[in-house]
Amino acid sequence: MLENTDLGKLIVRLTLGGLLLFHGIAKLFNGIGFIEAQLASHNLPAILAYGVYIGEVVAPLMVILGYQTRIGALIIVFNMLVAIVLVHSHQLLSLAGNGGWALELQGFFLFTALAVVFMGPGKYKLKN
Repeated sequence: MLENTDLGKLIVRLTLGGLLLFHGIAKLFNGIGFIEAQLASHNLPAILAYGVYIGEVVAPLMVILGYQTRIGALIIVFNMLVAIVLVHSHQLLSLAGNGGWALELQGFFLFTALAVVFMGPGKYKLKN
C-alpha cells in the first residue's frame, strides 16, 4: 500500500493556503471596504479590517511554505471564525441552492486549517 503522510500534509497545506490566498489577493486588488462596513455594523473599529491581510495573505503563505505552519493555520482558524460571526452567522444551519451547506467554503477553510494545526507541516517545509 502506498503511504506517504508527509506528501498528504503538503497537499493539504498547498490546497488550504493556495485557495485562501486567492481571496487575500482579491482583497489586495479590490480593497476591504466590505469588511470595514461589516465591522462598523457590529460597532467595531474599521481599522481591524486590515487584519484580513494577515489572515488571507500572510497566514496562507506561512502554511504554503511550511514556515511556522501551526501558527499560520491558527491565524486562519481565527480569521474564519471572525468571518463566520461577522458575515455568515445567519447561514450556519442553511443549505445552499444546490443542496450543499451554505457555509461549505468557510467550513472547508476553518476545519482544514484546524486539521493543519493538529497535524503540523510534515517534512516538506522550510526549515524554521
